[in-house]
Amino acid sequence: MRHTPRKRFGQHFLVDTSVIAEIIHIIHPVPGDRMIEIGPGLGALTRPLLNILDELQVIEIDRDIVDYLSRTYAEKLVIHNIDALKFDFSELGEGLRIIGNLPYNISTPLLFHLSRFSSLITDMYFMLQLEVVERMVALPSTPDYGRLSIMLQNRFEMEQMLVVPAESFDPPPRVQSAIVCMRPKAEPTIPLKHERLFAELVSAAFSQRRKTLRNTLRHYLTADDFERLEIDSGLRAENLSLAQYAAIVRQVYEDRQ
Repeated sequence: MRHTPRKRFGQHFLVDTSVIAEIIHIIHPVPGDRMIEIGPGLGALTRPLLNILDELQVIEIDRDIVDYLSRTYAEKLVIHNIDALKFDFSELGEGLRIIGNLPYNISTPLLFHLSRFSSLITDMYFMLQLEVVERMVALPSTPDYGRLSIMLQNRFEMEQMLVVPAESFDPPPRVQSAIVCMRPKAEPTIPLKHERLFAELVSAAFSQRRKTLRNTLRHYLTADDFERLEIDSGLRAENLSLAQYAAIVRQVYEDRQ
């Protein structure tokens, strides 16, 4: 199929057969898997997956691509012609394995959207901008560690799996890409009842990265609170671990009761 990639959908089609084979090896699909592919494009991963799976669900917003997929892979393929950001993944049940070459322009909001369904997910493998993957898996007190790291690490164990060069795509993006594996934790580090407060506190802490916690969290914690938590108020947001943010959330939640 001849298809002109559309900028508004962030389309970069994977064409390197050796990279495709390596990704399939990493994902390790088996018959019976309940697998969903986001943004199948022209079928680079769809084809080898259909050779293994009993059924594959795909989510694709581009109607031209939907028409092509419908004609080419009539059997075993279930197509949802919808924006993945609006898709209710709970409709597909549990034990979900989700994969995809995610459009760079919506990757972060889509990851947060998928986080809402983490209890239904077995694992996820995504192709993302390398810079985004590095932020996702970053450790405290490193330059890449930030709001994205903390919010996703609350729900998922994550690992960078494979760096993919730009020339593996058509058209080549201006950046390198990487595969990330995301596996939901049995329970999030922050209890669900504290999730909104957690998001609020992390957002406040990182609102001015160069300022200390004494300033960014002054509306939430007193000097005595910091001392009780054994957290140095002279530190910055990126210096705290997820466990320390969890302790702050508990303290603020208790203070508000």
